[in-house]
Amino acid sequence: MHKISLLAVLLTMTFMSTEVFSVENDLLSESRKIIKQFGGELKGELLSSLEEGGPLNAVSVCSRKAPEIAEKMSQGKSWEIARTSLKYRNPDNAPDNWEQTVLESFEERNAKGEAVGKMEHYEVLNVNGKKVFRYMTAITVGEPCLTCHGKQIPHDLNAKLEELYPEDQSVGFSLGEIIGAFSIRMSM
Repeated sequence: MHKISLLAVLLTMTFMSTEVFSVENDLLSESRKIIKQFGGELKGELLSSLEEGGPLNAVSVCSRKAPEIAEKMSQGKSWEIARTSLKYRNPDNAPDNWEQTVLESFEERNAKGEAVGKMEHYEVLNVNGKKVFRYMTAITVGEPCLTCHGKQIPHDLNAKLEELYPEDQSVGFSLGEIIGAFSIRMSM
């Protein structure tokens, strides 16, 4: 009888861990889709803005349009999407403690040679007695990013950035570096 009880417990534990793994995989898959959509919309807006009005016009995409897109995508959903960075421009995008830790781990992984475009991290946390799925994926500095975040920013653009973001830390980047990350928080 004792062997049967032990077997039943082990089977139940295996089923439960498989079920949790399945839920996490579903949330991971959903997070990747959300980020792909968000990143695609943001990039489209940014490139269009650069073509239409140049870099001064593009500043409004990251300052106004990105939060609008994130808000629109999050409305009525069980998740929130955001951008954050260790060197943020907008204080509203400062990382929380969990994001800070993940961003620092991304930098360590990058220093060891891992490709920035492949970096992601997720986990389920217990927050105030509730399970929360957290996901982050690194954002790589691309050519369009260098216009406002690079080492050589035109004077008029720099003046506009200083006006909008007096405590701007998000400059001096090079192509291929980690500029920040997309972050998702989902209630479970």
